Amino acid sequence: MTSKGPMIGAAALIAALFGAQFYGMHSANENVNARFEELHNKLESVQVANTARFSDLESGLNSTNDKIASSSQDFQKSLQQSQKAANALKKEQSQYATDLQSKIEEHAKAVDALRAEATARLEEVKQDTTTKLGAVNGDVKAANGQIEVVKTDLIATRNDLAANRKDLTDVRDSLGRQIAHNESELDILKRRGERNYVEFTIDKTNKMQRVGDIQLQLTKADSKAQRFDVNLLVSDTKLQKKNQIINEPVPLLVGQNRVRYELVVNSVEKDRIRGYLSTPKDAALNTEGPATR
Repeated sequence: MTSKGPMIGAAALIAALFGAQFYGMHSANENVNARFEELHNKLESVQVANTARFSDLESGLNSTNDKIASSSQDFQKSLQQSQKAANALKKEQSQYATDLQSKIEEHAKAVDALRAEATARLEEVKQDTTTKLGAVNGDVKAANGQIEVVKTDLIATRNDLAANRKDLTDVRDSLGRQIAHNESELDILKRRGERNYVEFTIDKTNKMQRVGDIQLQLTKADSKAQRFDVNLLVSDTKLQKKNQIINEPVPLLVGQNRVRYELVVNSVEKDRIRGYLSTPKDAALNTEGPATR
């Protein structure tokens, strides 16, 4: 009995020491688990926050990409429209240049043809005049006793020379005369100084209106068809010109010497016409018949 007591006491002491150690280890383990749980919760919180932030960043990035794509599409569309407009303008300018060059070439050909025709006509008139003068000289030399016959031939020859002179004037006028379709072309004709030009604007009224040394009255103006009717007072003679068209010269013979004037209407408006009157600078060289002898 005496030997068992110390053994039991020792066992109890060992058990107490083991229990205290076990309790300490259990408490430490609970502390570690609590700390781990706390860290785990914080990690999950950080992950959730990061996930939300990443989602926001991704959404913002997608929105930015959409805006960039939209802006790029608008820019491409605007660029295409600008390129299309530039190409259209370039094509229009090219066509205008081609048409202008074609008109210049046609005008040059027409001028060359007119000059060639005028040169040939002048040569014919020159030869005809020389032949007639030679014939007159021969008639004069051989006119012994035939003065009356020679006189008649001289009169005929003088008339022929007057006609030839008129032909020369017509050739010269055909080279110099052109029709002005607008103010710019009329300014060009004025600067040439070959004829006189009087511009006019005539309204439809019941009275004659003076243009240069003639009088003019508009009786009808068809702006759609660009045609017109007018009454004229030329050298105390009343004339009527009906259904006339624009840019077509209306010839007028003025005075006893029948000097050739030209009336040109460039535009027909409602109850109004605009144009000019062309008159020669040298009336003696622009008569339609011999002057009164």
